[in-house]
Amino acid sequence: MTALPERIERKLGLVIDLDTCVGCHACVISCKGWNTENYGAPLSDMDAYGADPVGTFLNRVHSYEIQPEGGGCAQTVHFPKSCLHCEDAPCVTVCPTGASYKRAEDGIVLVNEDACIGCGLCAWACPYGAREMDQAEGVMKKCTLCVDRIYNENLEEVDRVPACVRTCPAGARHFGDLGDPDSAVSQLVAERGGFDLMPEQGTKPVNKYLPPRPKDRLTGGVATAPVLPTERRDATGFLAWLDRTLEKI
Repeated sequence: MTALPERIERKLGLVIDLDTCVGCHACVISCKGWNTENYGAPLSDMDAYGADPVGTFLNRVHSYEIQPEGGGCAQTVHFPKSCLHCEDAPCVTVCPTGASYKRAEDGIVLVNEDACIGCGLCAWACPYGAREMDQAEGVMKKCTLCVDRIYNENLEEVDRVPACVRTCPAGARHFGDLGDPDSAVSQLVAERGGFDLMPEQGTKPVNKYLPPRPKDRLTGGVATAPVLPTERRDATGFLAWLDRTLEKI
């Protein structure tokens, strides 16, 4: 079995704003594209244009309709999910070959595809369903936090973030060191009441979620627009004729 590092220098991870995410799946597509063209084996698609297509994705977006406490209108919440790079990652400790491991320098959980035998134990151990077996390659796949982007000095500084973060049009995804209380992501979690996904599992996920903000509610069950003051101007020419004509209708 694989051992977890005794000490993590940094805790790189994602902060996802559930209030801002619009469920556009841009993060899913950018993740698929980047990880197919760069790090590791391509993410395969099986029978992509057939009756039963199956594909490997490292990031997925689930959508739910929820009913706010105390009544009110139903609300749609889009929930992106990928590997949460847990501090106590059970997918690492269960791996029989050492293919799954957690890096001490930044806390990122990766898979050495050359050592992976495709047994699937890590997928069974992950309580979040964040690992996927690539059927074409026979190895386990997972989010790498785009490790080949964030340290790539050939890229502009603005591009040294995971592809999903760089692509999100709504600014719902944030990346940084969650082990540093003074980092922008840590401050965002503190200000917005960020939370762990399924904390009862005891995995201590690094990634955090920001809850949806309370939405405006209807008063008396009727939505009314504010009445704006009107300004009357005496029209002339064609506009005056049109105004008189419309008044007769």
